[in-house]
Amino acid sequence: MNVLLLNGSPNAAGCTFTSLNIIKEQLAMHGVAAEIHHIGSEPVQGCTNCKACFKLKQCVFNDQVNELASKLNGADGMIIGSPVYYAAANGALTALLDRLFFSTPVNVKRMKFGACVVNCRRGGNSAAFDQLNKYFTISEMPLVSSCYWNGTHGFVPEEMLRDAEGLRILKVLANNMAYLTKCKHAAALPLPEKEPFVMTHFIN
Repeated sequence: MNVLLLNGSPNAAGCTFTSLNIIKEQLAMHGVAAEIHHIGSEPVQGCTNCKACFKLKQCVFNDQVNELASKLNGADGMIIGSPVYYAAANGALTALLDRLFFSTPVNVKRMKFGACVVNCRRGGNSAAFDQLNKYFTISEMPLVSSCYWNGTHGFVPEEMLRDAEGLRILKVLANNMAYLTKCKHAAALPLPEKEPFVMTHFIN
């Protein structure tokens, strides 16, 4: 059992990492392994809608997106962490996620548990939280909830660690992720039957 944790902050050891590390330690208490992948501070190529991934089954830009796709393929779930910039997730993270979720085949993501955690100094948490959850809900990835929206507050890790309610939210999220992962393994049920693919737009 393992969960992929994605640090979507350019800061390798900031508030987002601190949140994910708390989750990692809490998952370990339940026997669930976790790996934190840091996206780094270099620019991330956005999706160009070339659709080459339809044939290649991976993104045509062979960078960390394809590495993450491989890790997600072997994981039971994924938790995305991001700082809040202008009431939204980090732009580099958004570029990465657009390509990751568009280029990966459905079976890489389907029925794997998803969640996100966001951190801000003061405001914008709920908007960024809502933005990131949409990646899961379009990909047949059940959302794991906590006892409140998954947000913490603090400008630096030392401040964030004083957010007692935020820390509880992270631990409850990890507990719930571990529980659902164990339930899935214990049940060992086949995935739901796929519905035939159909795509329409508003004029037909």
